[in-house]
Amino acid sequence: MKIPRASVTVHKGKLSFIPDFKKVITRFFQPGREQQEHIVKRILALSDKEVDVILEQTISNFTHRHDDLKRLFLDNYIKLDIEQDLSLERRLLIGSYFTMEYAIETAALLNPSIVPHPIQDLKNSNELRVILSFRAVGEGHMSSIVFREGIVRSNNILEVGSQLSKLERGKINEDFLYQKTNFIIKLKEIGTYGFVRTIMDNLLDTFTITELKESVRRFTRRHKDEPGFDRIALDDLIWFAKNNYEVGFDEELNLSGRVIFPRTKGEIKALEDARFVQFKNGNGTFTYYATYTAYDGRNILPQLIETKSFNRFKIITLMGKGAENKGMALFPEKINGKYAMLSRNDNENLYIMYSDNINYWEKPVKIKGPQYYWEFFQIGNNGSPVKTEEGWLVFTHGVGPVRTYSIGAILLDLKNPAKVIKATTKPILYTDENERDGYVPNVVYSCGSIIHNKHVVMPYAISDTRSGVATFNLRELLDAMEVC
Repeated sequence: MKIPRASVTVHKGKLSFIPDFKKVITRFFQPGREQQEHIVKRILALSDKEVDVILEQTISNFTHRHDDLKRLFLDNYIKLDIEQDLSLERRLLIGSYFTMEYAIETAALLNPSIVPHPIQDLKNSNELRVILSFRAVGEGHMSSIVFREGIVRSNNILEVGSQLSKLERGKINEDFLYQKTNFIIKLKEIGTYGFVRTIMDNLLDTFTITELKESVRRFTRRHKDEPGFDRIALDDLIWFAKNNYEVGFDEELNLSGRVIFPRTKGEIKALEDARFVQFKNGNGTFTYYATYTAYDGRNILPQLIETKSFNRFKIITLMGKGAENKGMALFPEKINGKYAMLSRNDNENLYIMYSDNINYWEKPVKIKGPQYYWEFFQIGNNGSPVKTEEGWLVFTHGVGPVRTYSIGAILLDLKNPAKVIKATTKPILYTDENERDGYVPNVVYSCGSIIHNKHVVMPYAISDTRSGVATFNLRELLDAMEVC
């Protein structure tokens, strides 16, 4: 493409992240009730010997593709709630019929972010271990979050090692503790707190999903026949709870084998565009956060991931009038004692918000609108701001003619990031001719970058299909930006 580019030398590396059809997980598959009964009836009619032969054959065909296959079959059998005393082998075989494989990357591997790895054990201090996240898109355009580990060498080249072929979705922590204050905020926000207040009053300040369901059952028994009983309000309460959870992985499992996959109704279609950031805590430690968009096929739900080591991930719903759209990006540290967040609240302009509560956002302030021809349609952020000595560096995407996506940058004041100091008047990055074709043509997009050895390392998506890596000199970029 022939687009005037900012005076920045961009190096696009040879490393390419291509969708891998071999990356498969298992899912529970349940047809209609009548067909389910027919399937189970046929399996029950088999002799014990036939059960053993078919089960052995099935395990032999799939055990090299999945760890703990028998556990997967048994878990899916349990979900069928069959009230019969059956042998373990027959239960496993039944479970196998209600198990399916799902290839998580068949359509795309896109919208990457990058953060420093929590373990930095390299001998060369000029090299950096990193973690990359991607949006993996499979059949039915269902999206999940996957990871890769790599090293940025002293020459700023990103290297990624061999990736594990077996994948796991992790396990939900059934003892995950909810914070009552978050529920009260959300319930007041959607206008149902008055009806369910008694339910919340019967819970401790922290509670589990089991305790919540029991409180709902007690409330229902007492009030279900009363005028004004609101079943929808109770459903909303449970819906909100299920969209907040914790998923954990075996620490021995390679990071590339961990998949954060849609589990709840609020995210059943997609987990989109995770923007990971290494957040600096006040005590010198770090926490990793990622904003992402959950999608159920009709509605979006802004969510927040929290993790310390990428073994356990807490998923929390973002709340408040400022958290009602896509493209939120958290600053890597507090600003003047408050959390700070970039957002695009109106699908067109770039905003900033501040909060004492990382889960609650309101009062967005517009800091920049579309200004140059390559961003006339809309602008948004390309990940969390990166701190430099001269200001907060924010990479932005602009949408121009024929919905062409380009990446530029702005610089925000360190103490008052609502103030734009400088900006690129021309894009830094756009699709080369050999990058234009894909699921969505003419698109470059990133969900996060880092600075290493005074260079920017930016993984970026190519036409919503695959991903690459671009690097450029930080000083050259800052000098190419014009004062606003």
